Amino acid sequence: MSRPRAILWATAGVVTLGFLIALEIAARHYGMPGPITNQAKEVIFPPKSGPLLYASMALMMVVLTWRQRFIAAGLAIGIDIVFLLVRWAVDAKTPPHSGHPFGNGALWVLLGCAVIAVTRRTGKERVLLLKGVGLGLLLVAGRKTGDAWLLITSKTRPTVLDQYVAVADHALGNPSWVVGRLVEATGPIGTHVLDYVYIQLAVAAVVVALYQLRHVAVERRFPAHHLVRTFLVIGLLGPGIYMIFPVVGPIFAYGTDGGHWAVADLWPNTPSPISSPHPMPFDEVTPRNCMPSLHTAWATAIFLHSRKGPRILRYAGTFWLIATLGATLGFGYHYGADIIAGVVFTLTIEAGLRSLARGWDRSGIQLVCYGATVFTALLLSYRYLPMEMARHAWLFGPLLVLAMVSVIHLYIRTTRAWEPKTAPALRPEPQPEPA
Repeated sequence: MSRPRAILWATAGVVTLGFLIALEIAARHYGMPGPITNQAKEVIFPPKSGPLLYASMALMMVVLTWRQRFIAAGLAIGIDIVFLLVRWAVDAKTPPHSGHPFGNGALWVLLGCAVIAVTRRTGKERVLLLKGVGLGLLLVAGRKTGDAWLLITSKTRPTVLDQYVAVADHALGNPSWVVGRLVEATGPIGTHVLDYVYIQLAVAAVVVALYQLRHVAVERRFPAHHLVRTFLVIGLLGPGIYMIFPVVGPIFAYGTDGGHWAVADLWPNTPSPISSPHPMPFDEVTPRNCMPSLHTAWATAIFLHSRKGPRILRYAGTFWLIATLGATLGFGYHYGADIIAGVVFTLTIEAGLRSLARGWDRSGIQLVCYGATVFTALLLSYRYLPMEMARHAWLFGPLLVLAMVSVIHLYIRTTRAWEPKTAPALRPEPQPEPA
């Protein structure tokens, strides 16, 4: 590894560690364990998401040979069986909704590979294995930091701006109310399918990432850009917007889940009233995690990165995006305005990361600046023009959609120009026939 890249990796590691420590301190200030403590607990106690830990281990295994992968998977399963037997022997049952009975083995294998990298590997092989372990642990840490961020938003933002977004959403036809009634009409089957898609979004991302990283073990290097990078940056930057624009969602602000804090029990049967909005107080428990919709952002990233895969992966990426949109709106977690902001947010981040990987040029800078400008304009319009948007829905509704489509169009046009051009095969010149 070149010296500049080594310095870059070291700096990124220090910044990440400092960020985790800062979140740990902030969470403890509010009487809750932070991301470092929660992750350390999962070495012994039932993990919050067993599938996520196994997905993280699978992500790490892209740097291993097939023989090493089978050994690692076998060890993880064996360790989990031991944990299950010990918990059964001491009657330590896992309480409902407190965690999964499996997943500890995957975390042990991840940590074991880190120890092996430091003690048994040297040179490029050590760096490669540490990158694999780091990638897997970052996916898990992203989940833990997200939980800490959500706690901080609920504690530090006593008022929310849901009324502004709900009024602005009239310009889009109140899509959350519409889709909410559709999901209710599908009954328990549709609800369970959408709920599974919504919860297991990170696992779907790992499937796409595994396809992108399938040649790492042979080439002994990671590609310049892949889905995990986009996924992590979305999770890093998104909560910062939550702090600027705190919103809890329709089912809380206008539904039964909001209790006495809700404006009224309106979602999904009665659209919110068009009246002058104002910040409204809310509890110190519900996360302010709506603007932008990060589930939409992550699902959009999965869709983008699945485009170059085989047909089944492209179909899966499309399904996951559509189902995630149905879940975010249909469960009352987001407004339509959040969805538009989430798409623009993702395309801007993806453009920036792709430009960083290939080298910045004028087209990349223009794309990122345009996406950031549109995203900022969306937030400002939701905050300061909601009444105008609701009263003139025929004008502002198409404008909102057009703003999103313009970013999509510029992204497609710019990134297509970045694709390497394939030269046509040369046709052999005709040779004279022998006499």
